[in-house]
Amino acid sequence: MTALSDISVREGAISTLRRGLRLSPEFRAGLAGTLLLALVATAGRIVVPIAVQQTIDKGLGDAGSPDVGFVRTAVLLCAVAVLLTALSAYAMNVRLYKTSEGGLAALRIRAFRHVHDLSMLTQSGERRGALVSRVTGDVDQISQFMQFGGLMFIVSLGQLVVASVLMLVYSWPLALLVWAAFLPLTFALRRFQRLVSAAYTRVRERMGDLLSAVSESVVGASVIRAYGSEERTARKVDATVDEHRRAQTRAQALVAMTFPASEIVAAVATAAVVVAGTLLGVGGHLTAGELVAFLFLVTLFVSPMQTATEVLNEAQNAIAGWRRVLGVLDTVPDVADPGDGGETLPRGPIEVRFEHVGFAYPEGPPVLHDVNVEIAPRTRVAVVGQTGSGKTTFAKLLTRLMDPASGRVLVDGVPLDRVRFSSLRERIVMVPQDGFLFDATLADNVRYGRPGATDEELSRAMAELGLADWLEGLPLGLATPVGQRGESLSAGERQLVALARAYVADPDLLVLDEATSAVDPATEVRIQRALDGVTRGRTAISIAHRMSTAEAADEVIVFDAGRIVQRGPHADLAAEPGVYADLYASWMAQREI
Repeated sequence: MTALSDISVREGAISTLRRGLRLSPEFRAGLAGTLLLALVATAGRIVVPIAVQQTIDKGLGDAGSPDVGFVRTAVLLCAVAVLLTALSAYAMNVRLYKTSEGGLAALRIRAFRHVHDLSMLTQSGERRGALVSRVTGDVDQISQFMQFGGLMFIVSLGQLVVASVLMLVYSWPLALLVWAAFLPLTFALRRFQRLVSAAYTRVRERMGDLLSAVSESVVGASVIRAYGSEERTARKVDATVDEHRRAQTRAQALVAMTFPASEIVAAVATAAVVVAGTLLGVGGHLTAGELVAFLFLVTLFVSPMQTATEVLNEAQNAIAGWRRVLGVLDTVPDVADPGDGGETLPRGPIEVRFEHVGFAYPEGPPVLHDVNVEIAPRTRVAVVGQTGSGKTTFAKLLTRLMDPASGRVLVDGVPLDRVRFSSLRERIVMVPQDGFLFDATLADNVRYGRPGATDEELSRAMAELGLADWLEGLPLGLATPVGQRGESLSAGERQLVALARAYVADPDLLVLDEATSAVDPATEVRIQRALDGVTRGRTAISIAHRMSTAEAADEVIVFDAGRIVQRGPHADLAAEPGVYADLYASWMAQREI
């Protein structure tokens, strides 16, 4: 199994951002134009200090004789500049929102598709809620930063640059004084950023735990009620909520420490400018207007430093989320599609061959040992064995939900890992044990096997499977909603729909994982009738837990402790001592009860 990569978690913030932007080039679309608008919007903020300086030094003139025309012109130019600044800021916001939404949509799609490329083992190694959190909640955190924190960062950076340049123009000694006041805080923030980054990584992890606990309690509500476990489940959810609260509080407390620090530094810088600026003015090196304008510029310089708290908060939360998304994208699928370099299998009944196949689940003992078996085309095979004997693993390897640890699986003489997924999924279909259905109509679920099938074709398929009477008994026939996970139907009815879906898909090899388990006798008869129609004329392999499935098969393959120990027709195996005879005796005993 390939676990979700943790390389991104160990990366620095800048490295994470750089890789994230490289993997999502949509974020960089039109960036030059957005930065230009940001520069215009930021430059407009220095109009007021300049206008104040010019008005004091030139507009007021000698006492009692202000230059009204100059003041009027300065005010009008200032109003025009402010209007241009507002328009530029609006255009910048719109461009930034469009760019960020485009990039985030592409990132979600890329992450979602990559999750589906991961093997079942990799997915099962990560709790479903935590995996969903990586594709949804973590991307949402990136969204908030790109659209708000990112905007503040661009504007603040431009404001710092413009204010610094103008401060140098007015008085380079005072500019150096302001920078010197803030330099220690800048170095401290860089070190502090690492602590905040680790804190927000824990916040995103706790959010994944929270989503897992909540989703599990919702999906398993019926079991929770049946066993009276509401209080125990509530305590578990409460604990995850509390852990997330503590992680979030710790992160916020760290970030909050930066705000008073910046306030203190800002006050020191302003006081220093007032004292030093007055001394420069007395010496004739600075006019009154320039000193007042400089104090305005100090405010413009200090403001980004004070908003750095909020930007840092958003940035670290986003970087933590980005690391988790990159952790998904960094995970190399251990069951990979050969793509265009792979082979496409021609239509027709499939021959299956296992050659010295072995398999072990992660950190577990081997579950299959040197399996060698050949299944002829158009053969109906029942695979039986005790729980844990390896029969379900055999089915998963055959459908390439997993790859063997040793040996190889071949279909029509072609190694399974060389077959393109598009061809593999068209030729080989598996009907899983739970008969999972989507929250849609019965027709939509059956049509899932062949999206282009019409309602007439679906009705005909149901009739061919002997399910017409069952279909007519449903409230709305094919238009009947099945509910989430098919919960509006019984377990047996869900399996009927799953079989119909497989029949409509028209595969050449059908693998059925315990397709007649947990159903009543009447439904079993209906399923068996449907199975006859689904498996007719094609290679079919059924993981069997019921005697009726084994009796209907052309031959039976018996697994025991990860090995094939018997093979042959049901009647022959039942008549000779061995694992199958014991299973047969157990089935017969259950039938007599």
